[in-house]
Amino acid sequence: MSGLGELDRPEAPTHAAPDRTGPGNPESAFDRTGSGNPESASFSAGPGKPESGVDRAASTPRRGAADPVKALMHRHRELCERAVDPLEIAAGLEAHGITDRTAARFRHRDVFSLAEEMYARASRDGDTPLSAPPAAPRVHAGWVLLTLLPGALCAAALAAVHLTQGRSRLFAAAAGALALALALRAALHRGPLSRTDTDRPGPRPGAASGRTTPWTVWLVVYALLGNGLLDNALAGGPDTLPTGTADGTWPLTAAPVLALALACAPAAWTAHLLTARARRKLAASRGLEDFAAAVRPLLAGTFVLFLCALAALLTLSSAVLGEPAAYPQALALGALLFLARLLTTHGFTYAPAVVLTTAATVEATALAMVFASRLPGFGFLVTPVETLVTTWGADSVPTLTCGAAALALLVHAARKLTRASAHAPPEPSR
Repeated sequence: MSGLGELDRPEAPTHAAPDRTGPGNPESAFDRTGSGNPESASFSAGPGKPESGVDRAASTPRRGAADPVKALMHRHRELCERAVDPLEIAAGLEAHGITDRTAARFRHRDVFSLAEEMYARASRDGDTPLSAPPAAPRVHAGWVLLTLLPGALCAAALAAVHLTQGRSRLFAAAAGALALALALRAALHRGPLSRTDTDRPGPRPGAASGRTTPWTVWLVVYALLGNGLLDNALAGGPDTLPTGTADGTWPLTAAPVLALALACAPAAWTAHLLTARARRKLAASRGLEDFAAAVRPLLAGTFVLFLCALAALLTLSSAVLGEPAAYPQALALGALLFLARLLTTHGFTYAPAVVLTTAATVEATALAMVFASRLPGFGFLVTPVETLVTTWGADSVPTLTCGAAALALLVHAARKLTRASAHAPPEPSR
Protein backbone atom coordinates (compact mmCIF):
# COMPACT_ATOMS: atom_id res chain seq x y z
CA MET A 1 0.00 0.00 0.00
CA SER A 2 2.84 2.30 0.71
CA GLY A 3 4.02 1.74 -2.80
CA LEU A 4 0.58 2.65 -4.15
CA GLY A 5 0.54 5.77 -2.03
CA GLU A 6 3.82 6.85 -3.35
CA LEU A 7 2.48 6.42 -6.90
CA ASP A 8 -0.51 8.60 -6.11
CA ARG A 9 1.60 11.48 -4.84
CA PRO A 10 3.05 13.80 -7.55
CA GLU A 11 6.74 13.43 -7.95
CA ALA A 12 8.68 16.35 -6.49
CA PRO A 13 11.18 17.99 -8.81
CA THR A 14 14.67 16.82 -8.15
CA HIS A 15 16.28 20.02 -9.56
CA ALA A 16 15.21 23.50 -10.69
CA ALA A 17 14.59 24.18 -14.40
CA PRO A 18 17.56 25.86 -16.08
CA ASP A 19 17.21 29.62 -16.42
CA ARG A 20 17.37 30.35 -20.16
CA THR A 21 17.30 34.06 -19.63
CA GLY A 22 20.28 34.36 -17.37
CA PRO A 23 23.40 36.23 -18.40
CA GLY A 24 25.40 33.10 -18.50
CA ASN A 25 23.51 31.58 -21.40
CA PRO A 26 24.68 32.82 -24.82
CA GLU A 27 21.32 31.99 -26.38
CA SER A 28 19.52 34.50 -24.18
CA ALA A 29 21.03 37.46 -25.96
CA PHE A 30 19.74 36.27 -29.32
CA ASP A 31 16.35 35.40 -27.83
CA ARG A 32 15.99 38.91 -26.41
CA THR A 33 16.94 40.57 -29.66
CA GLY A 34 14.30 38.57 -31.53
CA SER A 35 14.62 36.69 -34.76
CA GLY A 36 13.09 39.55 -36.70
CA ASN A 37 15.83 41.97 -35.63
CA PRO A 38 19.19 40.18 -35.67
CA GLU A 39 21.16 43.33 -36.19
CA SER A 40 20.35 44.71 -32.73
CA ALA A 41 22.84 42.29 -31.19
CA SER A 42 25.59 43.94 -33.16
CA PHE A 43 24.67 47.35 -31.79
CA SER A 44 24.09 46.37 -28.14
CA ALA A 45 27.63 47.28 -27.18
CA GLY A 46 27.25 50.82 -28.51
CA PRO A 47 30.01 53.09 -29.78
CA GLY A 48 33.02 53.49 -27.56
CA LYS A 49 32.01 50.59 -25.22
CA PRO A 50 33.68 47.15 -25.30
CA GLU A 51 31.50 44.23 -26.24
CA SER A 52 30.39 41.94 -23.47
CA GLY A 53 30.55 38.17 -23.58
CA VAL A 54 26.87 38.02 -24.42
CA ASP A 55 27.31 40.36 -27.38
CA ARG A 56 30.33 38.47 -28.63
CA ALA A 57 28.46 35.21 -28.41
CA ALA A 58 25.46 36.60 -30.24
CA SER A 59 27.56 38.14 -33.00
CA THR A 60 29.90 35.21 -33.49
CA PRO A 61 27.88 33.64 -36.35
CA ARG A 62 27.81 37.01 -38.13
CA ARG A 63 31.60 37.59 -37.93
CA GLY A 64 32.81 34.15 -38.82
CA ALA A 65 34.31 32.94 -42.06
CA ALA A 66 30.82 32.55 -43.52
CA ASP A 67 29.64 36.04 -42.44
CA PRO A 68 27.60 37.34 -45.43
CA VAL A 69 27.60 40.95 -44.19
CA LYS A 70 31.36 40.93 -43.90
CA ALA A 71 31.63 39.62 -47.46
CA LEU A 72 29.26 42.36 -48.61
CA MET A 73 31.36 44.96 -46.80
CA HIS A 74 34.45 43.65 -48.53
CA ARG A 75 32.81 44.05 -51.94
CA HIS A 76 31.74 47.61 -51.07
CA ARG A 77 34.80 48.56 -49.05
CA GLU A 78 35.24 52.03 -50.51
CA LEU A 79 31.56 52.83 -50.00
CA CYS A 80 31.75 51.85 -46.33
CA GLU A 81 34.99 53.75 -45.72
CA ARG A 82 33.86 57.06 -47.23
CA ALA A 83 30.26 57.00 -45.93
CA VAL A 84 29.39 59.67 -43.38
CA ASP A 85 26.09 58.08 -42.33
CA PRO A 86 24.13 54.85 -42.89
CA LEU A 87 21.87 56.51 -45.45
CA GLU A 88 24.80 57.09 -47.79
CA ILE A 89 25.63 53.37 -47.63
CA ALA A 90 21.95 52.57 -48.24
CA ALA A 91 21.95 54.85 -51.30
CA GLY A 92 25.06 53.16 -52.64
CA LEU A 93 23.61 49.70 -52.10
CA GLU A 94 20.40 50.77 -53.82
CA ALA A 95 22.44 52.09 -56.75
CA HIS A 96 24.08 48.66 -57.03
CA GLY A 97 20.66 47.03 -57.31
CA ILE A 98 20.34 45.72 -53.73
CA THR A 99 16.67 45.78 -52.68
CA ASP A 100 14.79 44.96 -49.49
CA ARG A 101 14.33 41.42 -50.76
CA THR A 102 18.09 41.11 -51.15
CA ALA A 103 18.59 42.51 -47.64
CA ALA A 104 16.32 39.77 -46.28
CA ARG A 105 18.94 37.22 -47.32
CA PHE A 106 21.31 39.02 -44.93
CA ARG A 107 18.70 38.68 -42.14
CA HIS A 108 17.66 42.32 -42.28
CA ARG A 109 14.22 43.79 -42.79
CA ASP A 110 15.28 46.39 -45.39
CA VAL A 111 18.26 48.02 -47.08
CA PHE A 112 18.60 50.75 -44.48
CA SER A 113 18.78 48.24 -41.64
CA LEU A 114 21.55 46.42 -43.50
CA ALA A 115 23.33 49.71 -44.14
CA GLU A 116 23.15 50.59 -40.44
CA GLU A 117 25.04 47.44 -39.50
CA MET A 118 27.60 47.95 -42.27
CA TYR A 119 28.14 51.55 -41.14
CA ALA A 120 28.49 50.57 -37.47
CA ARG A 121 30.94 47.78 -38.21
CA ALA A 122 32.97 49.88 -40.63
CA SER A 123 33.23 52.82 -38.24
CA ARG A 124 34.27 50.48 -35.41
CA ASP A 125 36.59 48.16 -37.31
CA GLY A 126 37.82 50.37 -40.14
CA ASP A 127 41.19 52.06 -40.05
CA THR A 128 40.38 54.78 -42.61
CA PRO A 129 39.02 58.02 -41.10
CA LEU A 130 35.60 59.14 -42.29
CA SER A 131 35.51 61.81 -44.94
CA ALA A 132 33.62 65.09 -44.74
CA PRO A 133 29.95 65.20 -45.76
CA PRO A 134 29.42 65.70 -49.49
CA ALA A 135 29.04 69.34 -50.35
CA ALA A 136 26.39 70.63 -52.72
CA PRO A 137 27.59 71.40 -56.25
CA ARG A 138 28.86 74.93 -56.64
CA VAL A 139 27.63 77.47 -59.14
CA HIS A 140 30.28 78.29 -61.75
CA ALA A 141 30.30 81.33 -63.98
CA GLY A 142 31.05 79.08 -66.96
CA TRP A 143 27.81 77.13 -66.91
CA VAL A 144 25.83 80.25 -66.05
CA LEU A 145 27.00 81.82 -69.30
CA LEU A 146 26.39 78.59 -71.20
CA THR A 147 22.78 78.43 -70.05
CA LEU A 148 22.22 82.04 -71.15
CA LEU A 149 23.87 81.50 -74.53
CA PRO A 150 21.06 79.48 -76.25
CA GLY A 151 18.49 82.17 -75.55
CA ALA A 152 20.78 84.94 -76.74
CA LEU A 153 21.66 83.11 -79.98
CA CYS A 154 18.01 82.23 -80.64
CA ALA A 155 17.00 85.89 -80.23
CA ALA A 156 19.80 86.97 -82.56
CA ALA A 157 18.82 84.37 -85.16
CA LEU A 158 15.16 85.43 -85.11
CA ALA A 159 16.16 89.07 -85.43
CA ALA A 160 18.34 88.21 -88.44
CA VAL A 161 15.48 86.27 -90.06
CA HIS A 162 13.09 89.20 -89.62
CA LEU A 163 15.61 91.75 -90.99
CA THR A 164 16.65 89.83 -94.13
CA GLN A 165 14.91 88.83 -97.35
CA GLY A 166 15.14 86.01 -99.90
CA ARG A 167 18.31 83.92 -99.93
CA SER A 168 19.91 85.98 -97.17
CA ARG A 169 17.05 85.02 -94.86
CA LEU A 170 17.66 81.34 -95.63
CA PHE A 171 21.36 81.68 -94.83
CA ALA A 172 20.57 83.57 -91.62
CA ALA A 173 18.11 80.89 -90.52
CA ALA A 174 20.60 78.09 -91.25
CA ALA A 175 23.44 79.85 -89.43
CA GLY A 176 21.21 80.64 -86.47
CA ALA A 177 19.98 77.05 -86.21
CA LEU A 178 23.55 75.72 -86.28
CA ALA A 179 24.75 78.18 -83.64
CA LEU A 180 21.75 77.39 -81.44
CA ALA A 181 22.38 73.63 -81.73
CA LEU A 182 26.03 74.04 -80.72
CA ALA A 183 25.09 76.26 -77.78
CA LEU A 184 22.49 73.77 -76.58
CA ARG A 185 24.98 70.94 -76.85
CA ALA A 186 27.48 72.83 -74.73
CA ALA A 187 24.84 73.75 -72.14
CA LEU A 188 23.65 70.16 -71.84
CA HIS A 189 27.14 68.72 -71.42
CA ARG A 190 28.28 71.05 -68.63
CA GLY A 191 26.68 72.32 -65.47
CA PRO A 192 23.46 71.17 -63.76
CA LEU A 193 21.91 69.92 -67.02
CA SER A 194 24.74 67.46 -67.68
CA ARG A 195 24.90 63.84 -66.59
CA THR A 196 25.83 63.53 -62.90
CA ASP A 197 25.93 59.72 -62.62
CA THR A 198 28.83 58.89 -64.94
CA ASP A 199 31.22 58.21 -62.03
CA ARG A 200 28.68 56.35 -59.95
CA PRO A 201 29.36 52.61 -59.64
CA GLY A 202 26.98 49.79 -60.32
CA PRO A 203 24.00 49.54 -62.65
CA ARG A 204 21.70 52.52 -62.55
CA PRO A 205 18.05 51.52 -62.07
CA GLY A 206 16.29 52.07 -65.35
CA ALA A 207 19.41 53.39 -67.04
CA ALA A 208 19.97 52.68 -70.70
CA SER A 209 21.64 54.35 -73.61
CA GLY A 210 18.75 56.36 -75.00
CA ARG A 211 19.23 58.77 -77.88
CA THR A 212 16.85 61.68 -77.44
CA THR A 213 18.45 64.37 -79.62
CA PRO A 214 16.64 63.60 -82.95
CA TRP A 215 13.24 63.45 -81.26
CA THR A 216 13.87 66.61 -79.28
CA VAL A 217 14.81 68.42 -82.50
CA TRP A 218 11.64 67.16 -84.16
CA LEU A 219 9.44 68.37 -81.30
CA VAL A 220 11.02 71.84 -81.37
CA VAL A 221 10.81 72.08 -85.17
CA TYR A 222 7.15 71.04 -85.02
CA ALA A 223 6.50 73.80 -82.49
CA LEU A 224 8.07 76.21 -85.00
CA LEU A 225 6.48 74.99 -88.26
CA GLY A 226 4.09 72.13 -87.49
CA ASN A 227 0.87 74.02 -86.82
CA GLY A 228 1.16 76.01 -90.04
CA LEU A 229 1.93 72.86 -92.02
CA LEU A 230 -1.06 71.03 -90.52
CA ASP A 231 -3.45 73.87 -91.34
CA ASN A 232 -2.10 74.05 -94.91
CA ALA A 233 -2.33 70.28 -95.35
CA LEU A 234 -5.97 70.21 -94.25
CA ALA A 235 -6.69 73.02 -96.73
CA GLY A 236 -5.07 71.12 -99.61
CA GLY A 237 -1.58 72.66 -99.44
CA PRO A 238 1.08 73.61 -98.82
CA ASP A 239 1.76 75.34 -102.11
CA THR A 240 4.84 77.33 -101.05
CA LEU A 241 7.71 77.05 -98.62
CA PRO A 242 7.58 78.94 -95.31
CA THR A 243 8.56 82.58 -95.63
CA GLY A 244 9.93 82.83 -92.09
CA THR A 245 7.23 85.19 -90.85
CA ALA A 246 4.09 84.74 -88.79
CA ASP A 247 1.77 86.28 -91.39
CA GLY A 248 2.68 84.14 -94.43
CA THR A 249 0.78 81.30 -96.03
CA TRP A 250 2.88 78.90 -93.97
CA PRO A 251 3.22 80.86 -90.70
CA LEU A 252 6.21 80.60 -88.41
CA THR A 253 5.43 80.42 -84.67
CA ALA A 254 8.70 81.56 -83.13
CA ALA A 255 7.50 82.72 -79.70
CA PRO A 256 7.41 79.22 -78.12
CA VAL A 257 10.85 78.36 -79.52
CA LEU A 258 12.38 81.59 -78.22
CA ALA A 259 10.81 81.02 -74.80
CA LEU A 260 12.17 77.46 -74.66
CA ALA A 261 15.66 78.65 -75.59
CA LEU A 262 15.53 81.33 -72.92
CA ALA A 263 14.23 78.73 -70.45
CA CYS A 264 17.58 76.92 -70.45
CA ALA A 265 18.72 79.27 -67.70
CA PRO A 266 15.79 78.65 -65.29
CA ALA A 267 15.98 74.94 -66.11
CA ALA A 268 19.63 74.90 -65.03
CA TRP A 269 18.92 76.87 -61.86
CA THR A 270 15.97 74.70 -60.82
CA ALA A 271 17.98 71.52 -61.53
CA HIS A 272 20.79 72.92 -59.38
CA LEU A 273 18.28 73.76 -56.63
CA LEU A 274 16.89 70.22 -56.69
CA THR A 275 20.36 68.68 -56.49
CA ALA A 276 21.52 70.93 -53.66
CA ARG A 277 18.40 70.49 -51.54
CA ALA A 278 18.30 66.74 -52.16
CA ARG A 279 21.91 66.44 -50.97
CA ARG A 280 20.92 68.20 -47.75
CA LYS A 281 17.93 65.92 -47.31
CA LEU A 282 20.22 62.95 -47.91
CA ALA A 283 22.47 64.03 -45.06
CA ALA A 284 19.60 64.74 -42.66
CA SER A 285 17.27 61.79 -43.36
CA ARG A 286 17.32 58.66 -41.22
CA GLY A 287 15.85 56.22 -43.72
CA LEU A 288 15.02 55.66 -47.36
CA GLU A 289 11.30 56.26 -46.85
CA ASP A 290 12.05 59.38 -44.84
CA PHE A 291 14.20 60.69 -47.67
CA ALA A 292 11.58 59.89 -50.32
CA ALA A 293 8.87 61.69 -48.33
CA ALA A 294 11.10 64.76 -48.03
CA VAL A 295 12.09 64.87 -51.71
CA ARG A 296 8.59 64.49 -53.22
CA PRO A 297 7.44 68.05 -52.39
CA LEU A 298 10.87 69.34 -53.40
CA LEU A 299 10.54 67.72 -56.82
CA ALA A 300 7.00 69.06 -57.26
CA GLY A 301 8.08 72.56 -56.24
CA THR A 302 11.00 72.48 -58.67
CA PHE A 303 8.70 71.45 -61.51
CA VAL A 304 6.14 74.17 -60.75
CA LEU A 305 8.88 76.78 -60.42
CA PHE A 306 10.19 75.95 -63.88
CA LEU A 307 6.71 76.13 -65.41
CA CYS A 308 6.16 79.57 -63.84
CA ALA A 309 9.46 80.81 -65.28
CA LEU A 310 8.57 79.39 -68.70
CA ALA A 311 5.14 81.08 -68.61
CA ALA A 312 6.79 84.43 -67.86
CA LEU A 313 9.25 83.95 -70.74
CA LEU A 314 6.37 83.04 -73.05
CA THR A 315 4.64 86.29 -72.18
CA LEU A 316 7.82 88.25 -72.86
CA SER A 317 8.54 86.46 -76.16
CA SER A 318 4.98 86.95 -77.35
CA ALA A 319 5.10 90.68 -76.60
CA VAL A 320 8.46 91.16 -78.34
CA LEU A 321 7.62 89.13 -81.48
CA GLY A 322 3.98 90.18 -81.70
CA GLU A 323 2.75 86.56 -81.87
CA PRO A 324 0.25 84.55 -79.86
CA ALA A 325 1.86 83.03 -76.79
CA ALA A 326 0.32 79.54 -77.32
CA TYR A 327 0.55 78.77 -73.61
CA PRO A 328 -0.91 75.23 -73.62
CA GLN A 329 1.36 73.95 -76.38
CA ALA A 330 4.53 75.65 -75.16
CA LEU A 331 4.01 74.73 -71.49
CA ALA A 332 3.30 71.09 -72.38
CA LEU A 333 6.42 70.89 -74.55
CA GLY A 334 8.54 72.69 -71.96
CA ALA A 335 7.36 70.37 -69.19
CA LEU A 336 8.13 67.33 -71.34
CA LEU A 337 11.65 68.48 -72.23
CA PHE A 338 12.44 69.59 -68.67
CA LEU A 339 11.36 66.30 -67.09
CA ALA A 340 13.20 64.31 -69.75
CA ARG A 341 16.40 66.23 -69.09
CA LEU A 342 15.99 66.03 -65.32
CA LEU A 343 15.71 62.24 -65.50
CA THR A 344 18.64 62.05 -67.91
CA THR A 345 20.91 64.08 -65.64
CA HIS A 346 20.35 61.53 -62.87
CA GLY A 347 21.04 58.54 -65.10
CA PHE A 348 17.50 57.44 -66.01
CA THR A 349 17.71 57.69 -69.78
CA TYR A 350 15.49 54.87 -71.00
CA ALA A 351 12.08 56.33 -70.12
CA PRO A 352 12.84 59.80 -71.59
CA ALA A 353 14.02 58.19 -74.84
CA VAL A 354 10.86 56.07 -75.12
CA VAL A 355 8.47 58.91 -74.24
CA LEU A 356 10.12 61.48 -76.53
CA THR A 357 10.16 58.96 -79.37
CA THR A 358 6.47 58.22 -78.84
CA ALA A 359 5.52 61.90 -78.76
CA ALA A 360 7.45 62.69 -81.94
CA THR A 361 5.94 59.65 -83.65
CA VAL A 362 2.40 60.71 -82.77
CA GLU A 363 2.95 64.20 -84.20
CA ALA A 364 4.50 62.79 -87.36
CA THR A 365 1.66 60.29 -87.68
CA ALA A 366 -0.94 63.08 -87.49
CA LEU A 367 0.72 64.87 -90.42
CA ALA A 368 1.17 61.62 -92.36
CA MET A 369 -2.51 60.71 -91.96
CA VAL A 370 -3.56 64.02 -93.52
CA PHE A 371 -1.33 63.54 -96.55
CA ALA A 372 -2.18 59.82 -96.84
CA SER A 373 -5.89 60.65 -96.93
CA ARG A 374 -5.37 62.16 -100.40
CA LEU A 375 -4.79 58.69 -101.82
CA PRO A 376 -7.85 56.98 -103.37
CA GLY A 377 -9.78 55.00 -100.78
CA PHE A 378 -7.94 56.47 -97.76
CA GLY A 379 -10.04 59.56 -97.15
CA PHE A 380 -11.18 58.23 -93.77
CA LEU A 381 -7.67 58.74 -92.35
CA VAL A 382 -8.10 62.49 -92.11
CA THR A 383 -11.30 62.31 -90.01
CA PRO A 384 -9.79 62.12 -86.48
CA VAL A 385 -7.18 64.83 -87.16
CA GLU A 386 -9.67 67.08 -88.92
CA THR A 387 -12.18 66.71 -86.09
CA LEU A 388 -9.54 67.55 -83.50
CA VAL A 389 -8.28 70.60 -85.41
CA THR A 390 -11.80 71.86 -86.13
CA THR A 391 -12.80 71.57 -82.47
CA TRP A 392 -9.71 72.90 -80.68
CA GLY A 393 -7.34 74.22 -83.33
CA ALA A 394 -4.12 72.97 -84.90
CA ASP A 395 -2.13 73.42 -81.68
CA SER A 396 -4.33 70.81 -79.97
CA VAL A 397 -2.32 67.98 -81.58
CA PRO A 398 1.06 68.91 -79.98
CA THR A 399 -0.65 70.07 -76.78
CA LEU A 400 -2.40 66.75 -76.14
CA THR A 401 0.60 64.73 -77.29
CA CYS A 402 3.22 66.55 -75.23
CA GLY A 403 0.86 66.93 -72.28
CA ALA A 404 0.22 63.20 -72.04
CA ALA A 405 3.93 62.46 -72.47
CA ALA A 406 4.87 64.99 -69.77
CA LEU A 407 2.33 63.46 -67.39
CA ALA A 408 3.83 60.00 -67.93
CA LEU A 409 7.34 61.32 -67.25
CA LEU A 410 6.14 63.18 -64.16
CA VAL A 411 4.79 59.96 -62.67
CA HIS A 412 8.03 58.19 -63.58
CA ALA A 413 10.13 61.00 -62.08
CA ALA A 414 8.11 60.85 -58.84
CA ARG A 415 9.20 57.21 -58.52
CA LYS A 416 12.80 57.44 -59.66
CA LEU A 417 14.00 60.84 -58.45
CA THR A 418 12.79 60.25 -54.89
CA ARG A 419 15.29 57.42 -54.44
CA ALA A 420 18.36 58.10 -52.37
CA SER A 421 20.57 56.47 -55.01
CA ALA A 422 19.49 59.07 -57.58
CA HIS A 423 21.09 61.86 -55.52
CA ALA A 424 24.02 60.06 -53.91
CA PRO A 425 27.33 61.78 -54.71
CA PRO A 426 29.63 59.93 -57.14
CA GLU A 427 32.51 57.93 -55.76
CA PRO A 428 35.94 59.53 -56.04
CA SER A 429 37.92 58.49 -59.08
CA ARG A 430 40.65 55.95 -58.48
